[in-house]
Amino acid sequence: MPNPPLSTSRILLLGSGFVAGPCAEYLSRRPENELTIASRRLENAQALADRFPGSKAVTLNTDSEEALDKLIAAHDLAISLIPYTQHAKVIKSAVKHKKHVVTTSYISPAMLEHDAAAKEAGVIVMNEIGLDPGIDHLYAIKTIREVQAEGGKVTSFLSYCGGLPAPECSNNPLGYKFSWSSRGVLLALRNTARFIENDKIIEVSGKDLMDSAKRIHVYPAFALVGYANRDSTGYRERYDMPDAHTVLRGSLRYEGFCEFVKALVDLGFLDDSEQAFLTADAPDLPWKHLLARLAGVEDTATIENAEALEKAVSDRFAIDDESEKTRIVNGMKWLGLFSDQPIAKRGTYLDVLCAALEDKMMYGQDERDMILLQHRFEVELKDGSKQTRTSTLLEYGEPNGVMAMAKTVGVPCGIATQLILDGKITQTGVIAPMDPVINNPIMELLEKEGINVIEETI
Repeated sequence: MPNPPLSTSRILLLGSGFVAGPCAEYLSRRPENELTIASRRLENAQALADRFPGSKAVTLNTDSEEALDKLIAAHDLAISLIPYTQHAKVIKSAVKHKKHVVTTSYISPAMLEHDAAAKEAGVIVMNEIGLDPGIDHLYAIKTIREVQAEGGKVTSFLSYCGGLPAPECSNNPLGYKFSWSSRGVLLALRNTARFIENDKIIEVSGKDLMDSAKRIHVYPAFALVGYANRDSTGYRERYDMPDAHTVLRGSLRYEGFCEFVKALVDLGFLDDSEQAFLTADAPDLPWKHLLARLAGVEDTATIENAEALEKAVSDRFAIDDESEKTRIVNGMKWLGLFSDQPIAKRGTYLDVLCAALEDKMMYGQDERDMILLQHRFEVELKDGSKQTRTSTLLEYGEPNGVMAMAKTVGVPCGIATQLILDGKITQTGVIAPMDPVINNPIMELLEKEGINVIEETI
């Protein structure tokens, strides 16, 4: 069994990104918690530590096993908010020194390799406790177990989640804004998606993902579309709902996003292969010349004729609706892709595009983000009657304050950490929140933080 709670809890927070703030704030409320914030760049860790009296900052390069071991050994629990590829080495070190770990990331095969050793050492390695994954798990398990306790069964499970700008801030062609690097967002759009529909496994390739988007109704005020995210096929077993004929977990975006991204894909902007003419030491290149190159236009007269270039570009879109083509061309103008401005040379088409997006589509002063999550369960009750149940989370960020994404990822992480330190989560090994014994206390504390999921029966 894990060690009982200590009078003083020494917590190591690896990472100082924007999700770390709400997590650190939650943990700093308890005077017995001593928080060490570690980052590759000391100034970043120090900036966060300065916000919480009694916290300290240190520099850490996780590539140094010796440095990582020394730091983890000096603490009771490590929170890993660094890139998910680094989690396995953190877990390895923590198990070696019999220290607990918390992450918000999906359990990877590399992380799961440490499960047996963690159990043997009495170590809790809590994962998937942010928003998605995290809050989504909590309320999926809650409803599924309630239905099963009533003698019913879940026959369909659809779950969509989106981190979006609030409606009044969706003022750009994609209806989207970036709170961190756009690269990961765009690369995710190339992934193949898999889900279960009417007991059949459906696979959608990355190139067809945007075409697969469907309108999703959550509230009448929102014009939303959703598309499948990653691989949902394992959730029939993970959530233990054997009677579910349809299982899909997906992403939400505002209408128009998918068509715009599809046009970028049609032009080749999501290509992340190195291009010699896009390297830092290559000659300057105006945006419209790059766009012409992607559209296959070599004639100088066409490039310099605005209408001709617009037509050549729009002809590359696999879209039949002319008004939609016009909307996308106008959006590309807004981004500056038809301009004489030189590109930011980043080596690849993808990274050049990311530079343009991040220049125009970051959150500005007084703007706020929004989190929208909805589970939709089709249920067959014991008596054979049918009903639909929903679980919906709508959370807005604070202008010039804490973003909804940071809060809904960081606070659940902080809560799970505190419950481990208090001895209220005791299941050892590499785990995720799939058990009401773990989940119920977390949900109770989330509600006290104003993170409320509305449950309804239709």
